[in-house]
Amino acid sequence: MILLDTNVLIYASTRRSPFLKWARDTIASGVSGDGAAVNAVSIAEICVGDAEPEKVVERVRSWGVTVLDVPSAAAEPCARAYREYRERRGAQSGRDAPLLPLPDFFIGAHAQIMGWPLATADEGRFRTYFPSVTLQTP
Repeated sequence: MILLDTNVLIYASTRRSPFLKWARDTIASGVSGDGAAVNAVSIAEICVGDAEPEKVVERVRSWGVTVLDVPSAAAEPCARAYREYRERRGAQSGRDAPLLPLPDFFIGAHAQIMGWPLATADEGRFRTYFPSVTLQTP
């Protein structure tokens, strides 16, 4: 199984995306292999910008992608990584980060606890805060 970051779905749906081919190939490879999945956090992110949010899950599943809930076991590594992020951000910029974890931290923690690779075009946070997760990037 490969977990897909939200941006993979966005790039696969955006004809002008510089990562269109990579995103579609990544999804196809995952679906034809051990499986490709997104979690509820990614679905929520997609729904925010979609004209028909009620159809997002159906559309994603039509690509052969499995839609998963975030396991409760991801809570602790998500919180630990986000706490480190907040501390670094404060020390480096003097600015506070939001109190609640950002979506990438839920996605990274999910991949980490499952031992799955993560496909993303946004590798910075994942490499820094989830170094044990194997990333597939463009």
